[in-house]
Amino acid sequence: MLFGKSLFQSVVDRLDKEAEDEVPPEETAFRINGLASSFVPVAPVAPSAPADPGTDQRLDAYLFLMPEEREPEPPAWIDRLSPDEVAADLGLDPSDDRERLQERRRAFARDNHPDRIPAEFREEATMRMKTANRLIDDALSRCDPPQGR
Repeated sequence: MLFGKSLFQSVVDRLDKEAEDEVPPEETAFRINGLASSFVPVAPVAPSAPADPGTDQRLDAYLFLMPEEREPEPPAWIDRLSPDEVAADLGLDPSDDRERLQERRRAFARDNHPDRIPAEFREEATMRMKTANRLIDDALSRCDPPQGR
């Protein structure tokens, strides 16, 4: 300790004194330096005709930004519901083995499952999936029994 102060305290005091000497005096201003424009938007032009008292311009502006609701497009297979058409879409082959039939079932479900179709077409998709599952189950029963049973 030198003269009642520690070495650390004397260094801190010297740094504080140097920092005070370097700080320029602050100007009193009522705006932030560097901003060239204000944040207040320009007021919209008043409509030429008075607005209906029942309309809300904010709601109209919000709804204008919303996408229009469109009818979902029906899937390409919407009219192909007979067992022969579903079998053709499945592409079943008498030489298919169990593994290939399961692959066909998964691929068909990927494109036709009712959970992946808009609600308007779920009934048709359910009929197609039921038919496809029955056709594949019949083909699996004609295959060789699985090994190990």
